[in-house]
Amino acid sequence: MGPAPEAHPMADPDCVLVPTLGRPREDEALPYALETFPDAEITLLAVVTPLDAPLSEGGVLERDEQRMAQTRASAEELLASIADPDARDRVRIELGEGRPGTVVPRYASEAGIDHVVMAGDRTRSNGFIRRFLGRDIATTVVERTTQPVTVLE
Repeated sequence: MGPAPEAHPMADPDCVLVPTLGRPREDEALPYALETFPDAEITLLAVVTPLDAPLSEGGVLERDEQRMAQTRASAEELLASIADPDARDRVRIELGEGRPGTVVPRYASEAGIDHVVMAGDRTRSNGFIRRFLGRDIATTVVERTTQPVTVLE
């Protein structure tokens, strides 16, 4: 997707959004954002995918309250994995519910986010799985978000 932010000269962002959708490799995006943007406030947006979506996080179909609590707990676990307490203090956790390709761009716009950092999809499957799951979420976010988006591949 997009190159690392240092490839394009721009002002350092004040507010960076790191969405987490309960998918593999997302644990790379938060440390990257903290290191790349050392002066920015980071919002870790934990998105709960609706049960009627093609694939909810982890493929687990629990009741809504349980899913929200589990999503928050996963985000808190991800934040706790950051060794530097000063870096952790720059991160706040927010919950969003809906399709990630809609929730992330809307949140970025409404919350005054300057930059989005997220994990991409390395599989690049073009077969049945891609048709079943639909577009790569990172691609959808890049296309629908007016702010710069860094996608870690």
